[in-house]
Amino acid sequence: MTDPALPVPRIDAHQHFWRYRPEAYSWIGPGMEALAEDRLPADLLPELRAQRLDAAIAVQARGVREETDFLLDLAAAHDWIVGVVGWEDLHATDLEARLEARSGEHKLVGFRHTVQDEPDVAAFLSNAAFEHGVALLQLWGYTYDVLVFGHQLEPAVDFCGRHDHHWLVLDHLGKPPLEAFERDAQALARWRAALAPLKDMPHVACKLSGLLTEADWRTGVTARDVQHARQCLDVVLDVFGPGRVMFGSDWPVCQLAASYGTVVDVLHVWAEARLSANERADLWGGNATRCYNLQLKA
Repeated sequence: MTDPALPVPRIDAHQHFWRYRPEAYSWIGPGMEALAEDRLPADLLPELRAQRLDAAIAVQARGVREETDFLLDLAAAHDWIVGVVGWEDLHATDLEARLEARSGEHKLVGFRHTVQDEPDVAAFLSNAAFEHGVALLQLWGYTYDVLVFGHQLEPAVDFCGRHDHHWLVLDHLGKPPLEAFERDAQALARWRAALAPLKDMPHVACKLSGLLTEADWRTGVTARDVQHARQCLDVVLDVFGPGRVMFGSDWPVCQLAASYGTVVDVLHVWAEARLSANERADLWGGNATRCYNLQLKA
């Protein structure tokens, strides 16, 4: 719990930067042309300032080692980029040496892989080399971000249960299928049930990010979508509690569905109704600081 006597920086715990090249960002497909251009710190900073946010954590958007160096270079040039969640080949036999080589990079706070895109998520997460790699990350004090779709949660939850020596962070609430909520009365219940075991895993936190883009953003996010998003936030609060949730915008991807300001406002309205002042301080920065062990300047 955040000490109310201490100022807590407001942190966007999940956003991306890139210098766009089609071959490097093949996941930016048809209908996503708005993302097909450079997105750099100068583009994000006005959004942060407009929402009274102080800092950001940059998260990998490419599965190559150069991505980590790219983000660390940006973080070195901008004090307000307080952390980097990079990428590394966790199957590598020399992984420990690679981590040793990066041990002086204090803004490197974690790693991520786009597990959601693997053809067999269960097999990938239970691969012996990968699991050894995650165990090494935890031994070195790095947080690992878990990125899966809602229908992939079962093997992801099992994976989380096997790696409890340091923080894991579930990205985007485990991607609840907002797009299906209107036509499938059981979609919310299935996602809730899949998420439920994480309630008893105190080493797993959750980013309240990437939610509106799980609606049908191609036709526009509706008031009904926002209502469904708030239902999902209620579920996550019940599962993780106020001490294990954190704000992330998923900028610039969020702009497919809504403006940065709208993303912040949806969470702000919900948090004002659900959380105490200290709990809101944790949501907007305290929990991210703790989970990623951010070394913030006074």
